[in-house]
Amino acid sequence: MATGLLIIRLIIGLSMAAHGTQKVFGWFGGYGPKGTGGFFESIGIKPGVLMAVLVGLAELGGGLLFAAGLWTTVGAALIILVMLGAIFTVHLKSGFWVTSGGIEYPLILIAVALGVALIGGGDYAIDALL
Repeated sequence: MATGLLIIRLIIGLSMAAHGTQKVFGWFGGYGPKGTGGFFESIGIKPGVLMAVLVGLAELGGGLLFAAGLWTTVGAALIILVMLGAIFTVHLKSGFWVTSGGIEYPLILIAVALGVALIGGGDYAIDALL
């Protein structure tokens, strides 16, 4: 079970952290604060640049905490909050399926983050050492 939790934490956490770096630094093909902020403004999230940085930092920090298993519930909560925001601001109007831009993928990330938060990060988490 510990190895399974480690794999889940690493894949989900590092993927989320990478998404954060797209918003904050423009890495991995991201648009950075200005580009992401422009998108945020276009969907009514203002001030766009500030919100892009805050969301990016939540993704980056939450993802790294989740991956490391350090304050796993805090990392999971940050992931869940960001994904709820994505659902209600972008995806909900498109239905369920990811192929239509729907809520399927962010909902799966919420389920994984919540599940890990409820059972703990496992033996290979920094939380287990503390």
